[in-house]
Amino acid sequence: MKKIKRALISVSDKTNLNKLIKTLKKYKVEIISSGGTFKKIKKLKYRCKEISEYTGLPEILGGRVKTLHPKIHAGILNKRQNKSHKKDLIKNNFKNIDLVIVNFYPFEEILKITKNHKKIIENIDVGGPTMVRAAAKNYNDVTVITSSDHYGEFIEEMNKNKGSTTLEFRKKMSQLAFSETAYYDALISEYFNKINNNFFTNKKIIYGNLIERLRYGENPHQESAIYSKNKTLKIKQLNGKQLSYNNYNDIFAALTISKSLPKNTGTVIIKHTNPSGVSILKNKLDSYKSALSCDPVSSFGGIVSCNFKITRNLAIELNKIFLEVIIGNGFDKNALKILKKKKTLRLIDASNFKLNEIIKSNSSNETILVQSEDTRKFSKKDFKIVSKKKPTKSQIDNLIFAFNVCRFVKSNAIVIASKKTTVGIGTGQQSRLDSCEIAINKMRKFINPKDDIVAASDAFFPFVDGIEKLVQSGVSAVIQPSGSVRDKEIIKFANETNTVLVFSKTRHFRH
Repeated sequence: MKKIKRALISVSDKTNLNKLIKTLKKYKVEIISSGGTFKKIKKLKYRCKEISEYTGLPEILGGRVKTLHPKIHAGILNKRQNKSHKKDLIKNNFKNIDLVIVNFYPFEEILKITKNHKKIIENIDVGGPTMVRAAAKNYNDVTVITSSDHYGEFIEEMNKNKGSTTLEFRKKMSQLAFSETAYYDALISEYFNKINNNFFTNKKIIYGNLIERLRYGENPHQESAIYSKNKTLKIKQLNGKQLSYNNYNDIFAALTISKSLPKNTGTVIIKHTNPSGVSILKNKLDSYKSALSCDPVSSFGGIVSCNFKITRNLAIELNKIFLEVIIGNGFDKNALKILKKKKTLRLIDASNFKLNEIIKSNSSNETILVQSEDTRKFSKKDFKIVSKKKPTKSQIDNLIFAFNVCRFVKSNAIVIASKKTTVGIGTGQQSRLDSCEIAINKMRKFINPKDDIVAASDAFFPFVDGIEKLVQSGVSAVIQPSGSVRDKEIIKFANETNTVLVFSKTRHFRH
């Protein structure tokens, strides 16, 4: 047990300060404070000593220096049982500080409301994190509180122990404090990475806020949680069971594709992070039905993501099959009424979701792979027609659509499309030829379209056999990245079979 006799309070967030001060007064704790916090405490009519009075020196440099003083830090950092430390305090007439309650300048909030560099820099706290680190280091003797969220627990601790705190409590608050300073510094580090356009620094910091602990990971024996760089996710659950690790994985895979489609257009159906059907038909109901028809078997128990607001007529169709999650850019009232009849069906409003992530990371063992995300918008200048036969406007539009979907399919990836809808998807095979055969088989099994069909490959065909399979199945136009030593053989085959062949300047592996 450590009795709290003297506290230093300096907070930007003054929420619930009255309850806190009331408890400190109850146990006759001397309070030291500064700036706005001092004024707030005095306004609440509690006794408080200003830091400048306590240290004997005024705040200087426009408030940049006020708590950076030996009397403050010696009071926090001294080991109470260390004779040498005791002598130093007596010699300098310094007193113990037993409680540090500090939260930092709102750097994170300032980033959201301004791009003014000078204003942002002035909201980098120096004194606050320094005091918190000192108190957290000396948790054996000092209690540190870094958020108003912890006031209730602190008040309960004080009341239970008659003005004292236990070592267990102080250790817990120390852990939270070091997490807080690390998170704060990570925000600042990333800000400077962005303004210097340097995301591959010598030291990489990954940070996030806990959104929730999940029931388990991919399998029941695995532990799991979801974190975000924001305080909340940019998606909102409107109905259904708690989301699982696999649900979240599929949701973000679906949204990555959905948000790459034309604005307020397109339906994506996901199973195990791979699309089983995608359509960008403008009619919303036709878009969903077309995406579903691509592979209705795989769609069972899957996730549907609509890049538009979900209406009553579509809700009726969606309710006809078993789905785990339905995502929309909002739901009208009648649609919600229909869909909520299934109590466990998870409904997600993604109207505020945007693809802002520049860097993507993947961790394994003690390593982190980091890369820029493959979300660049395509344009016709990114492609080169290399066959003698030139594509029609319809073919080029379908080729670019298929190629866009292809980059979100696990490699090796083949996407066959017709009328702005996928009609066959081959995914995740070790052989590109196998992916071709899977895509063709699915097309023949579920749709077997009579309209013109095109195909996209996420990487070049290493041999003629892959494109040959596609052409034999009825594909009239193919798009693929260039770069194979056999590119000339592929072009020759396309010309011999009167097939349109388009080369992309970029490859799109997704592992």
